[in-house]
Amino acid sequence: MNTITLAILFLHLSLFLHSSSSSSSSSSSSSSPVSVSVTPKTIPKSGDHVTIRWSGVDSPSKLDWLGIYSPPTSSNDNFIGYIFLSAAPGWESGSGSISIPLVNLRSGYQFRIFRWTQSEVANATRFDNDNNPLPGTAHKLAESEEIGFQPGRGPEHVHLALTGRVDEMRVMFVTHDGKDNSVRFGLTRKKMDLVVGTRVLRYEKEDMCHAPANDSVGWRDPGYIHDGVMANLKGGKRYYYQVGSDSGGWSESYSFVTPKAHLKETIAFLFGDMGTATPYTTFDRTQQESSSTLKWISRDIEALGDKPAFISHIGDISYARGYSWLWDNFFNQIEPLASGVPYHVCIGNHEYDWPSQPWKPDWASSVYGKDGGGECGVPYSLRFNMPGNSSQLTGTRAPATKNLYYSLDFGVIHFVYMSTETNFLPGSDQYNFLKHDLESVDRKKTPFVVFQGHRPMYSTCHRPKEVPLKEKLIEHIEPLLVKNKVSLVLWGHVHRYERFCPLNNFTCGSLDKNGVDNWGAYPVHVVIGMAGQDWQPVWDPREDHPNDPVFPQPEQSFFRAGQFGYTTIVATEKKLTFSFVGNHDGEVHDMVEIMAPGQVLIDDEASEEEEATQSWYYVKNICLLVFVAFFAYFLGFTSHFRRDASLDKNWARLKDEDV
Repeated sequence: MNTITLAILFLHLSLFLHSSSSSSSSSSSSSSPVSVSVTPKTIPKSGDHVTIRWSGVDSPSKLDWLGIYSPPTSSNDNFIGYIFLSAAPGWESGSGSISIPLVNLRSGYQFRIFRWTQSEVANATRFDNDNNPLPGTAHKLAESEEIGFQPGRGPEHVHLALTGRVDEMRVMFVTHDGKDNSVRFGLTRKKMDLVVGTRVLRYEKEDMCHAPANDSVGWRDPGYIHDGVMANLKGGKRYYYQVGSDSGGWSESYSFVTPKAHLKETIAFLFGDMGTATPYTTFDRTQQESSSTLKWISRDIEALGDKPAFISHIGDISYARGYSWLWDNFFNQIEPLASGVPYHVCIGNHEYDWPSQPWKPDWASSVYGKDGGGECGVPYSLRFNMPGNSSQLTGTRAPATKNLYYSLDFGVIHFVYMSTETNFLPGSDQYNFLKHDLESVDRKKTPFVVFQGHRPMYSTCHRPKEVPLKEKLIEHIEPLLVKNKVSLVLWGHVHRYERFCPLNNFTCGSLDKNGVDNWGAYPVHVVIGMAGQDWQPVWDPREDHPNDPVFPQPEQSFFRAGQFGYTTIVATEKKLTFSFVGNHDGEVHDMVEIMAPGQVLIDDEASEEEEATQSWYYVKNICLLVFVAFFAYFLGFTSHFRRDASLDKNWARLKDEDV
């Protein structure tokens, strides 16, 4: 073989090797790995946003999804939430970004991208609580590095509560390590020289009663709960405070206004069933409308200036239902309000109910289930501390359930809370408390009594399984309300607003078409569970046509609507004004005024359209009503309703059959 032949062979070999190298490089480039990154790497505080960016997703699908994990060591199935990549603009290119707020769970975060196929959807074996298939984790494309929160930022979940003493204010918060923390406070932001310590509480996974609360899917470290009381406060003053320690950091400065010893005006914001909003989908439905509820209440509180007020949330608080990070999300969401205004609660089925709960009589077999997700009241009992010392043993390792029933005075109103989830029958501790408390109210000091509980005594929503409980409430609790002339009774559980006539055993203490007819000083019942949760059954159907979509409104029901919102109370020594504010426009859509003390009279100032809507047929008796109202000033309390028809084009009318 000559030199020329060798040169040609060498050339061909070089070209072949170069071609193979180029082909290999091209193949490698076309199947480059998916990448995912997160900024910032260190999050300044709970609720701040992070941005997740990804690229290199080959043949993008609408089923590709981003899993959110905390702690980062969680297994692929144990995410806290997920977002489909198709939520990002331009996702079809295989690249995109999403920005979401993250709540501090006292651990870092990691993000993972998965591919989920149509065949896996069809053969899914894991479902959320609404029976939707949970995304599959068989095909992981990428995972991010871990990110965390900046240390030394101070405690979180700051919220206030009244103690029952006018010169005190309770403050609770959470830390990651439970070390000594204090509350420092004072009358100016620059001089918070008064200091009080805190006691520390904690619960463990073993304290939960069943899954998901006590398994790896639902359980996350709840941190350490601190509880301190600022005492010897001057009435009618704005106090400033911080919580924390020099070693762990101090919170931002908050402030609240103390009530005076003889406060002549009461302002309160009341609702039930609010829950919490999340920026992702998770194992249970979350309540996006809660953001609107808090937005409008924040507006109203800001407008009060230096007037004291408080918030009342009557059951179904966070809807965590065993997924513990939703409690963190809830407290992060309410902190801007609850750190400046006392936040009071009563227990609902989604905080407590579990199969082996200690009080479950035979008649209640259809009432109490496993709505608490295995929490059996533990997070609720430790994360809040309401006045009084009510408690119920669980019969398990779990600590006793607290914050069940209690009362407090706030200005001119005596507020009473009951538990519809634990024994309220005659002879029980709760019944004895309610009876004694209602009989002991000083009506000269607090001319109004507002009674609150979760499951309603009266509602026209179609929930047959609740009937046994309603019957027991009417049989045993209603006589206490009527006898002691309770002014207003508020319930949650049903996720609608509905106001009834003053009631006693389904009988309205009202005017009939022929004029005055035995108007009794009965309590006005209102269902206010419309603050966030969106699932809702239909209204009660007609008895003779149970399957027809026509839901007549009983004469006892004066106003009902399906919109979200909240209610307010503004009361003086002479008059209590109760209003329903709609989230869709922040305006008042129903109102009742109750005069103290005595009987009730109706005054109709509604427009012609409102008469058709609200079943007000008393206009012809207006002169008689005015006369009787004047004559019965010290005998009665007056209720009337005002609504601007021009605001109600999208508002559910009284007789509207659309649910």
